[in-house]
Amino acid sequence: MSRVDGKVSLVSGGASGIGRAVCQTLAREGATVVVADIDEAGGEQTVNSIGSSAVFMRLDVTSESQWQRVVAKTMERLGKLNVLVNCAGIGFSGIFEETLLEDWNKIVAVNMTGLFLGCKHGVIGMKASAVIAGVVGGGDIAAYSATKGGVTLLSKSVALSCAERGSNIRCNSIHPTYVDSEMLDPIAELYPNRDAMRSAMSENIPLGRMATPQDIANPILFLASDESAMMTGSTVMVDGGTTAGVTSKHSAD
Repeated sequence: MSRVDGKVSLVSGGASGIGRAVCQTLAREGATVVVADIDEAGGEQTVNSIGSSAVFMRLDVTSESQWQRVVAKTMERLGKLNVLVNCAGIGFSGIFEETLLEDWNKIVAVNMTGLFLGCKHGVIGMKASAVIAGVVGGGDIAAYSATKGGVTLLSKSVALSCAERGSNIRCNSIHPTYVDSEMLDPIAELYPNRDAMRSAMSENIPLGRMATPQDIANPILFLASDESAMMTGSTVMVDGGTTAGVTSKHSAD
């Protein structure tokens, strides 16, 4: 079944992890995919794993001129833009009061400004064609949580703006739990091995395991398809039950 057949999708952060899985999933379901990333080698690997229905375009999501170039190039080469998936993001952990301003500015530039620019120029392109953080905080990821909280409300605001102007463009946000991808490589180095990291992090997830990139790509495919035509401004939880409430582990045996 081709659930997004004929659609042109632009995926930022498509060179690895969730972004790569999203690109592969959308292409498998009939979309032509623009793999956009600052990592040229990783982006080409994603394209090679898909084949002729994918192209790579270099994109620094913090640069408005690069967003303009990529969207314009997408329109020129592929004729339209139907789906934008903002997967690019960075994160770091540490004690809040020891956070360097340089690190704060960097994470805000990628996670917040990058998403703003993507939405802005993605909407422009679509009109021409006619992630748990953000819901709960984290003591050692204050800057990351702050940006993702901003993403949540920015997505809702974009959704309302487009709906009120009758543009037929929808905007939703995905909120994953821990995802076992390259983004966690620095965390894995703090453990004896990656299995030890998975075991420790899975203890905080009611379903008992970390998410895979494909676990996140699947609901993104749904949102990109016409099956979700009545969904906009939604926060889609893909968190293994993490935000459902306090588990029975708090009870006495």
